Formats: sequence, structure tokens, C-alpha cells
Amino acid sequence: MGLKNLDIKVDTGAYTAAIHCHQIEERIVDGKEILYFTLLDPSHRQYRDQMHEYSEEEYSEKRIKNSFGISEKRFVIVTDIILFGKKSSIELSLSARGEMKFPILIGRRFLMGRFVVDPSKYDLSYKRKMKIIKNKTNTSDT
Repeated sequence: MGLKNLDIKVDTGAYTAAIHCHQIEERIVDGKEILYFTLLDPSHRQYRDQMHEYSEEEYSEKRIKNSFGISEKRFVIVTDIILFGKKSSIELSLSARGEMKFPILIGRRFLMGRFVVDPSKYDLSYKRKMKIIKNKTNTSDT
């Protein structure tokens, strides 16, 4: 979707992954149902740079339990995500996460078979990225 460097929360208590969005609407365009939605909120620091309306022709609707254990219908899309320099396909439910600190939550379904979660560690992807940038800068200086 072209978004870069967004903060995510890894939540082993959640099964699915979710991304914050609002203004979710199905529209009929040329006889096809298309899902339209807007990512991020005006309060998010990257809103002005990266916010715009997205559309998706391939989507589904599923019942997903929210953080309070209440089942609700949500639209689900499939997109790519890059973590630790590796691109993977991810199924994201579209959810109003405006009150949450992180616009993206990644649950067990995506993590299984890909990652081991160590709760004593944090910001590993960011720290790795900064190390790579530092190494490139030091290499170009010599």
C-alpha cells in the first residue's frame, strides 16, 4: 500500500492482524463491488504524508473477536509487508484502532512459523534498520 516505517505491535494474544482505518465503504463501480477505506488518522504523525483513500477489489468479510472478546464483522484484505528486509503476504482486518498507540497489530496467525517472540526485546526491526543505515554511512565516508 506504499506505507513505510509504521510502528507495529506484535500481540501473541491476538490471532489475526489488523490495520487502523476509517471511512470504510463498499461501492459499486462498473458493476463490481469495491472496498474503499482511509488509513491512519489525522492525529497520526504520518497522516499528511501518507494518508489517502485506498481501494481494493479482492477482499472478504469475516467475524473476528475484538480485544474485548466480542465478535464483530470486519473487512479483510491481503497485502504485502516487509519486516526485517523480508517481504511476506499478510491478511489484515480493517479496524478502527484510532485509540490505539500502534496503527498495525500483528497476531499469532502471521507470526507462526516465521518468528519467535521474545517479550524482553523491543524495536528489533528499527534497531536493525538503524545499524544498516549507520554501516552504509560509515562505508561511504571512507
